[in-house]
Amino acid sequence: MTRKFDPTIREFVSSLAQKQPSFKIASKDVHVLSQPSDFYANLLNIIRRARRRIFLSSLYIGFSETELINALDDALRTNPGLHLYLNLDYNRSTRPGPSSPILSLLPLLRNYEHRVHISLFRSPKLSATMTNIVPPRFNEGWGTWHAKIYGSDDEVMISGANLNKAYFSNRQDRYLHFSAQPALADYCFSFLQAVSGFSYRVLATPDGPALHWDDTSVLPWQIQSKAERVLSQFQMKHLFPSVSSTSSEEQTNSSDVVIFPVIQAGQFNIREEEHTLSMLFDHVASREDRLNQEPVMNLTSGYFGLSKEYQDLILKSNVGCSIIAASPKANGFYGSGGLSGLIPEGYTLLEKRFMSAVRAARRPCSSNHNVSLQEWERDGWTYHAKGIWLSPSVDSPPVLTLFGSTNLNSRSTNLDTELSFVMATSSDKLRQKLQEEIKGLHRWAVPWRGGERKVRWRTKAIVALVGGML
Repeated sequence: MTRKFDPTIREFVSSLAQKQPSFKIASKDVHVLSQPSDFYANLLNIIRRARRRIFLSSLYIGFSETELINALDDALRTNPGLHLYLNLDYNRSTRPGPSSPILSLLPLLRNYEHRVHISLFRSPKLSATMTNIVPPRFNEGWGTWHAKIYGSDDEVMISGANLNKAYFSNRQDRYLHFSAQPALADYCFSFLQAVSGFSYRVLATPDGPALHWDDTSVLPWQIQSKAERVLSQFQMKHLFPSVSSTSSEEQTNSSDVVIFPVIQAGQFNIREEEHTLSMLFDHVASREDRLNQEPVMNLTSGYFGLSKEYQDLILKSNVGCSIIAASPKANGFYGSGGLSGLIPEGYTLLEKRFMSAVRAARRPCSSNHNVSLQEWERDGWTYHAKGIWLSPSVDSPPVLTLFGSTNLNSRSTNLDTELSFVMATSSDKLRQKLQEEIKGLHRWAVPWRGGERKVRWRTKAIVALVGGML
């Protein structure tokens, strides 16, 4: 199948297939959405179509998402055999107070006790002792459950968006929906089930939600070895599936898309995303000379503060790289009270440092080899999109994209638990859709103005202390 792909990525796709699970699908089953409202409408339709299983993974579900909760309730009530599986972050979902996200899920737990399964992942980076010291909200700085997977039965939508009102209305992200894909949906569901094995289970009691830890052999803040073993074995199992589960020759011939899931969980020594991107840059560099091509990369992150590993890949490469970051006003923490209100300024500092590193690296002067930084700003909106697109040249649409939950920053690399996907395609139609996705994001991008902004000393001090948590 790799012969179908553009020469820029052909060897990379072949090599990655030896290291990561892969799923071959037809481009007609890939739907690239562009608007938060499309994401929300599609999510509700996925829920309404469910007959066997609904599996949703997010950082949290907003307390006031009544329509979403009602859609889940309607699906469960009208389909007696339907089960609902939710994977959420422990600290984010159990913030104290009357609007704690977990409280909105209590009616579902009580009404469908044996068909609603809620798992809360707790980052073990925060020790038992620190748990009693670090206040709510700040405890999320030690890592979260960050995978964003929204599926039912044999379809799944991958995004970077969470489940609350802003993400359904005026918080820009990316959204890729895969229809009629039982193998990919089974993989995503099984991944969430595997993580549930080292997560809290939520029970409904007369006094409210109760958290239960099933595995008596390991403490919740000491799951590192178990998580590394479970996730490594999970990927190995899907890398070499049984003969009965492999794609038929007919399916393979009709496929013009291949998707590779990559797990990044630095605290568990699982660094597939890092290894994958390193391979990609190596392969592109080797092909560039042989093919006399000048590939171009588009990269975006709503929280732009590249990990050192990713920054080095860009600075040591000759690949042109066009980057979009959130402007301070488009940062989700803009206008927040207390220390969190300094976060947008902290990202300005990280952007300044990155651009200084770009200048120091003395990248080639050719316009096709430049590293450029723009900022996304739209009145009344915030920016949360993330990912990478690779095109064979500046005039051609992408042949590959990385999408999912990763912000490509130090936090995603080392603290959060992420699931992202690399998708390669030979379909002209799908490539054009990816090009339109890039254009849609660039519509609201303006030249970076961070160099003109002042960063206060207290922000610099905070970044020095907790920069890896941004």
